[in-house]
Amino acid sequence: MKRILAITILLIFGALYYAQAQSKVYRSSGGELIFSFANVEGPGEADIRNIPRFTGFFHFQSLWNYDPADAIGFFSGVSMRNVGIITEPNDTFKLKQRSYALGVPLGIKLGSMDKKFFVFAGAEAEMMLHYKEKHFVNGDKVKKRREWFSDKVNFFNPSLFAGIQLPGGANLKFKYYLFDFLNTDYTETVNGVEVKPYAGMRTQMMYVSLGFNIHKRKK
Repeated sequence: MKRILAITILLIFGALYYAQAQSKVYRSSGGELIFSFANVEGPGEADIRNIPRFTGFFHFQSLWNYDPADAIGFFSGVSMRNVGIITEPNDTFKLKQRSYALGVPLGIKLGSMDKKFFVFAGAEAEMMLHYKEKHFVNGDKVKKRREWFSDKVNFFNPSLFAGIQLPGGANLKFKYYLFDFLNTDYTETVNGVEVKPYAGMRTQMMYVSLGFNIHKRKK
């Protein structure tokens, strides 16, 4: 899977580099404010309270845009964003889990490319790079853990997205992740016994974001 993903990414960037050399591609960049939530279920489909999550740091994307006509365009590039979940298994314990994700989107735009007013949709491959979790008991932080390429989360998590770009540069987007955020096969040792804390759980993320884009279009 990782080899196929790497080859696909290289082909996309190769095609964009060739198009840019032909002066058909322009860049845009920006960030976003993310309002996320998740469908979290424990073993046996028991609901676990999920708290909506807001974050504005650190989110950045750089896109290459190809517009063959005013009414249609395509884009790809790279992104970095902070995604995760907040759960309260009971009244006294709260758990915050997040990861910085490196993404490669591929999308289509329909509308007016010249006026920067269009709808867009596509898919994005995201790789979870840096994981962090915080434990709170009765509102007090009692534990923190962070690590690169953690086995606690699924390293590869693709998503689908759709949104609308407004002429002033702002945009609204909805994104839905296809895989669970937490790795159900993750194993750890507790009191000398190996356990799978996320076995049977469902942790599927989605979010609504308010973003902005700065276009650097070639003349």
